[in-house]
Amino acid sequence: MIINRFILKIAVNTRLLLSGRLEGIGWFTYQNLRRIVRDHPEVKFYFLFDRPFGEEFVFGSNVEPVVLFPPARHPFLYYLYFEWSVARVLKRLNPDLFLSPDGFLSSRYHGNQLPVFHDLNFMHNPGFVPRLTGKFYNYYFPKYAAIARRIVTVSEFSRQDIARVFDYPENRIDVVYNGAHEIFAPADQLMIKNARKLLTGGAPYFVYIGALHKRKNIGNMLRAFEHFRGHDPAGHKLLIVGAPMFNSPDLEKAYRGLKYKEDVIFAGRQYNESLSQIVSAASALILVSHFEGFGIPVIEAMQCDVPVIASNVTSLPEVAGDAALLVDPDSVDQIALAMTRISSEPLLREHLIEKGRIQRQKFSWDKTAALLWDSVEKCL
Repeated sequence: MIINRFILKIAVNTRLLLSGRLEGIGWFTYQNLRRIVRDHPEVKFYFLFDRPFGEEFVFGSNVEPVVLFPPARHPFLYYLYFEWSVARVLKRLNPDLFLSPDGFLSSRYHGNQLPVFHDLNFMHNPGFVPRLTGKFYNYYFPKYAAIARRIVTVSEFSRQDIARVFDYPENRIDVVYNGAHEIFAPADQLMIKNARKLLTGGAPYFVYIGALHKRKNIGNMLRAFEHFRGHDPAGHKLLIVGAPMFNSPDLEKAYRGLKYKEDVIFAGRQYNESLSQIVSAASALILVSHFEGFGIPVIEAMQCDVPVIASNVTSLPEVAGDAALLVDPDSVDQIALAMTRISSEPLLREHLIEKGRIQRQKFSWDKTAALLWDSVEKCL
């Protein structure tokens, strides 16, 4: 007689687990699921992919991958995938819970569903996403909120925003902070020297990490760097790490107008050890976004003992605490002044690093995974 060793069945939306292409929500999915699967062998997990998957994402013998059709990368395909393919497989599997780390649910499925809403940028800034994508989000995410048993989000800022915008009870929204990959760590002076020689010919540099997207305010960052660079005796470079997301005419216009464009280096996507080396050798991280649900690079920089320049809006003051220079993202002068202070005031830089060592202790993927599982248990 075969005895079923599983006491729960949980289906998970894993469409953003893409080999070699993990972005912010993909990393959130990866870091949490590999811990939860490991810690809960009594649970059978069904990972729902929208294309052939990498074996590295099957985190244990209690995971059964399921490939659905079509690949969901466009609003029309979102509809077919979540409203038909996902709904059909959930009805067949009859799981105790459907967990969706990227927030998408299926309004045609009437079972227990738990989404992670990372932020509501698309509702506050419709111009920051393509028109059809924005229309889909604005139509379906209120529906998802209405059918969700609970909602998980990644900051207190987003929790209050979700409660207000969707008129959703705050006591059913759980804050689950992001973490930073354990590979991010301080570098010694030799490592910093070698990394700078490889990346910038030995020059010090500021680093930005993230998508090349209008929401990230890269245009103002470039204009601020231009202003700063004109009176910078150290000859800093600006290293931009990330891949394009949507079109960004503002970025192209700002870059074309730079006098010091040869000092701006586009490094493309970088991962793991390479990204850790880039961050740890930087003079500071710059993240002056107009809107962030969390801002993982802030924590990654703190893990590397690198100071941070961040926006004073949305979730960034909450995540950075008193361990960053906070600036108005619309003020080129404030961003440029922060660069000047970081480069010319060593005592300030050391102060921010010390504060960062304290602030970073609030965040880890182990804590995140434990809190996410707490939300799962509340739903069950």
